[in-house]
Amino acid sequence: MTVSPFAPTSVAEPAAVGGVRIATAQAGIKRAGRTDVLLMAFDEGTTVAGTYTRSRCPSAPVEWCRERTPAGVARALLVNAGNANAFTGRKGREATASSAELVAQALGIETAHVFLASTGVIGEPLDAGKFASVMDETASRLAPSGWADAARAIMTTDTFPKVASRTVSLGGTPTTLVGIAKGAGMIAPDMATMLSFVATDAAVPAEVLQPMLTDAVAASFNRITVDSDTSTSDTVLAFATGASGAPIGEAQGGDARAFCAALSDLLLELAHLVVKDGEGCTKFVTVAVRGAESDASASRIARAIADSPLVKTAIAGEDANWGRVVMAVGKAGEPADRDRLAIWFGDVRVAADGERDPDYSEAAASAVMREPEIVLTVDLGLGDGEGVVWTCDLTKAYVAINGDYRT
Repeated sequence: MTVSPFAPTSVAEPAAVGGVRIATAQAGIKRAGRTDVLLMAFDEGTTVAGTYTRSRCPSAPVEWCRERTPAGVARALLVNAGNANAFTGRKGREATASSAELVAQALGIETAHVFLASTGVIGEPLDAGKFASVMDETASRLAPSGWADAARAIMTTDTFPKVASRTVSLGGTPTTLVGIAKGAGMIAPDMATMLSFVATDAAVPAEVLQPMLTDAVAASFNRITVDSDTSTSDTVLAFATGASGAPIGEAQGGDARAFCAALSDLLLELAHLVVKDGEGCTKFVTVAVRGAESDASASRIARAIADSPLVKTAIAGEDANWGRVVMAVGKAGEPADRDRLAIWFGDVRVAADGERDPDYSEAAASAVMREPEIVLTVDLGLGDGEGVVWTCDLTKAYVAINGDYRT
């Protein structure tokens, strides 16, 4: 598989998060010799918040976590790559329960405090015995470092691990946030998208952490799309251990705002990394819509543009084809006036007042389209509504990757 042109040359190990220990293992779930299991253990008192796919066909781990998130207590996270444990019926639910019990026994904690996530092929039963063969040994290796290895362990068609961190001062106390994500295909936001796990040593009550995470996801993972397909397994979990002693007692106040800003910025970086690793991608595209009747309308139009195969293939071919953008605006089902429409590729206006810009330069537009990162802007001329979605191009490599996914 060709590595994304946006892949970093190296992945630095972030600072440890107090109250978190990490280990990875090879259980033979994805393939022999491939690290495919991640185990995290959290100190007593850790709170949790989560957002999950709105797919009507969710995976067994999503159902497991969704039932346990309201209690707000977490002591462990178990993740595997290679098998999504989705569309697996009773066997899937039994594998989920067995997996959680194995973690609970190995760490001496309650089963209800174990969170789970799986990613990979849909429809194939997950053998919990794979976890049993490595669980005790993996638990014995739990250590404060290992975030980069954790990001590698949960990769499927990803070509590089996705890790980000932030430090924020809360009441004068330095506080750390570290997050990882995986995802390259079947990426279309519908609460969140793909898998992402964030931990902080701040002390944040679950009832405060949950709305913070929901808002941060709405502005990051919910604004990306690779191929318009929403996964059965989408999960974003945030864990707050309180090990730094820096408390956030309520959702208001300067410390809370600083923490929210750091969390949102962290998730946005991870979301952008997912798009930049989109299967077969060569371009990172910002679709910005303004002048709509409302922000919601602008966002829906931006998504229609970003999801359009015709727009995405034109970008792959470095063709400034504004006609395809007009098509996507028109099909979005939102208020639009053809004769007020203006379109830019980068800083080159290609269309205005419902027709090609009189000063249009093919050479200038083509130069923009050759750039690895492109901003596509649409002004509807109707109001003050604004929206943005991040996406990538659609190439022959995407077809090749997904045509061979199970074989």
